[in-house]
Amino acid sequence: MKVEHQIRAFEQVFKSYDGTQPLHRFLFTYFKQHKQMGSSDRRWATRYIYSFFRLGKALIKEDTILRLAVSDFLCNQTLSLVIETKLSQFKEQINLSVQEKIALISDEYPSFKLSEVFIFNENLSKDIEKQDFYESFFIQPDLFLRVRPSYINQLIRTLKEAEVAVEEISKTTLALPNGTKLEKIVPSQQYYQVQDLSSQKTGDFFEPQTWDYWWDCCAASGGKSLLLHDLEPSVQLLVSDVRENSLNNLEERFREAGLKKYQKKVLDLLQNNDQDLHHYEFDGIILDAPCSGSGTWGRTPEMLYYFDAHKISYFSKLQTAIAGNVVKYLKIGKPLVYITCSVFKQENEDVVAWIVENLPLQLEKMEVIKGYKDKADTMFIARFNKK
Repeated sequence: MKVEHQIRAFEQVFKSYDGTQPLHRFLFTYFKQHKQMGSSDRRWATRYIYSFFRLGKALIKEDTILRLAVSDFLCNQTLSLVIETKLSQFKEQINLSVQEKIALISDEYPSFKLSEVFIFNENLSKDIEKQDFYESFFIQPDLFLRVRPSYINQLIRTLKEAEVAVEEISKTTLALPNGTKLEKIVPSQQYYQVQDLSSQKTGDFFEPQTWDYWWDCCAASGGKSLLLHDLEPSVQLLVSDVRENSLNNLEERFREAGLKKYQKKVLDLLQNNDQDLHHYEFDGIILDAPCSGSGTWGRTPEMLYYFDAHKISYFSKLQTAIAGNVVKYLKIGKPLVYITCSVFKQENEDVVAWIVENLPLQLEKMEVIKGYKDKADTMFIARFNKK
């Protein structure tokens, strides 16, 4: 395939995409509508568009195709026609580390600034090491599994037989290459869950007790609830979300995992829910809050290009409003666990400060979970106790 053909395919995809939907969904629809594109066309167009967005706004004044060549060089360990044609001086350096490649690009293009990959750097939570965080965008995150300890050895054997590179992170966690077609290798999720490494680490803050009654109030597809249940199987659960389709996905996931005893409710937590919850008192609340998702942009790098910084304050207001509405259903002396997959202090430390100042909650501990060091998502978590 000639380089001009690949570039034309990339340009057509780029011009057709406006950032209003996740890139992977757009590409699925786009390729369906452009059936003349063969598998090789689709593969290269996908590689190029994801590489391109990983550059964020760095070198923004340069030609688009040069920026594509630079980003593809930084993101990959195999050559492409675009690299060979537009960045031929670095063909022999394709296998260098990300740090070494960044140094080469910085020398070649003095206008390249790593901080412009993530232009929202003034908003970062204070514990994030900026250099490591910026560099992480050029590295594809892993796919992580949380596995029942009794099953992990069998699952490792199955994956290796399927020639999948698997790394055992712990007695309950495996890391696989992103894009692994798990459903074709291990179709049943009875003994494992797909769950990011940082998301698994949030369980260290839960500390459930026997026969507790917990509320996962923004449950989405139920990953935190399943983690809580595995930590303490006797826990009683209420799961809620504003989106009914999310709870339908949750039901399917719970059924496959064998979790049968729980309640579910469709609730808008920005409204007064006393009619549904007036008699409820919880031993713990998980508030996995709606957020910018900025800690997951290593998986959705299009957000580096299209995200509007004004949305940060929108999410911050949403988070404080939800916290204020759910705390009254928590028993005194019991925990509220606040979680975001954001790297922005306005959604993290600033919300914690607001909660401490305005709600009957005392901060016990908080942490930035630095997934950028582990090819994982970056998250924030805080545990409060009700006074």
